[in-house]
This record gives sequence, C-alpha cells and structure tokens, in this order.
Amino acid sequence: MWNFEILGVSLYHIAAWLYIYSFLGWVWESAFISFKQKKLVNRGFVTGPLCTIYGVGAVSVYLILRPLGDNPLLVYLGGVAVATVLEYITAVLMEAIFHACWWDYSTKKFNFQGKICLGSSVAWGFFTLIMFKVLQPFVELVTGLVDQETGQSIIIAVTVLYAADFAYSMTSAVNLGQKLGRLQLKLGEVAEYFLNTKIMTSVDEFREKWENYTIYSIKTSFREKVDLYQEKLAEQLESRGLTQYRDAAAEKLSSLRESYMKAVEKGSFGARRFMRAYPSLSRISRFKIKRNIKKKNKRERKEK
Repeated sequence: MWNFEILGVSLYHIAAWLYIYSFLGWVWESAFISFKQKKLVNRGFVTGPLCTIYGVGAVSVYLILRPLGDNPLLVYLGGVAVATVLEYITAVLMEAIFHACWWDYSTKKFNFQGKICLGSSVAWGFFTLIMFKVLQPFVELVTGLVDQETGQSIIIAVTVLYAADFAYSMTSAVNLGQKLGRLQLKLGEVAEYFLNTKIMTSVDEFREKWENYTIYSIKTSFREKVDLYQEKLAEQLESRGLTQYRDAAAEKLSSLRESYMKAVEKGSFGARRFMRAYPSLSRISRFKIKRNIKKKNKRERKEK
C-alpha cells in the first residue's frame, strides 16, 4: 500500500509531505495571525499543530505542477491557477457545511464573491515558486531523516491522533455553523430594515458598523458597544427626523445583540477557539447580506 504511486510519487511520501506541510502551514498561519492580533492564536481547523488545508494544497499543487518544475514562469502561473481554484472550492465547501465565512476578501479589490481575490492569487504564485525552490527540498530532507518503516509508524500514529482531533473539531464547527447560520439570517433581516427605512444607505455601511462592534471583542465590551451605539443612533434618528423608527431600531439591535451573544460568546471550548482563530466567522460578507435579503423577499412573495 505504501508504495502505491499517485502521479509518480509513492503514497508514503505523499502522506509524509502532507503532514510536514500541514505543520509548516500551522506555524506560518499562527505566527502571522498572532502578530496581527498581538496575542497568541492557535490557527487551524483542528486543535493540534496542523493546518491541513496547507498540507493538501501544497502537495496537490506540487504533484500537478511537478512536470513543469524546470520552468519558473509556468510554475508561477500554474501556482496562481491551481491554488486559486483550490481556495475557491475550499471556501464554497466550508461555507456550505458550516454556514460561515472562514475568510472574507470582499473588501479587497478584484475579488470574486469574497472567496478569492487577485492579491491572494498573485501571492499563491510566489508561494509556489518558494515551495519548489526552498520548501520541497527541505521537506524531502526531513522525510529522509528516518527509514520508511519508522516513518510509516509515525504517520499512522499522527493519523489516529488527527482523526480524533478532527472528529471533535468537526462537531464543534457544525454546531457553531448552525448558530452562525441563524445569526446571518438575523443580520440580513436587520440590514434590510435599516436600508428600507434609510437609517443606513448601503449594505457596506451596515457591514462596517457590525464589524466595528464584533471584531476582537469580549462579552462585556460588545454589550457596552452596542448599548452605546443605540444611544448614538437614537440621537441621529432624532436629528434626521426619523424618530418613528427609534423604538423598532433599538428593539432589532437588542435582538441582534442577543443572537450574537448566544451564537458566538456562549459555546464549547472548540467553538470559542474557532472564534479566536478565525475572527471573520463573526462577520458577514456583503454578498451574504444581499443574498439573505433576496431569500427573505422571495420567501415572503411565495407565502403571499
């Protein structure tokens, strides 16, 4: 079994490379996000030090582009294309399964549905060149440090631990995703009300306000921020002659606040870790807001 080949590479080497790249991806992601948030963050779907999206992506890109390895330009262009397709497919699948945006490029230029963007694709091309010239030789060196029999035992042990970790993380993510799905529907309803009543002028304005109150917040600060915004909103509505919407707007904000608290702040260890590792889970893209509004309107038309 271990010597079965896929695109000219044995299953043993593919498995070993996948776990090594997954670990390197976890180191990179955790270090980068920790630096951005100025606190230690365990970045990755599972609790352990593996980011398998990097492992699967790196090995897939390498196997597909290996025949082009002597041509840097083709490797770069292939890296842009293959990695971007993999990123898009992964985003679609994770959003379909977990009802949440694990990353969001909707504020970036030249993005598509907030799932991929030009800047990210260009970066994937350069990462692919680095992988071929630097990382792959290093990964092969690490793989060769032990004989195949020992390596197989290590791979089996890591796979068993990973499977248990993945099962727990999947359960936590599915439960969190269901809560976030309900929260996103609520966001769409509140956004629609704010737009229809002219309290806000665009989906982007609503989205920006929402993110200002949810990103990197803790329970007390989030409550305080929303309460403060309700007071400021009441003053704004009065100055704009929209006092007839004041009570309804306050009620909708309070309801949204409680929905957020229930979905995000109260949950299992796994759910709370996901929220720390992936802050964008508490956000909602402009595309999803618009889509939820359209779904609601379509449902109401059918009921009539």
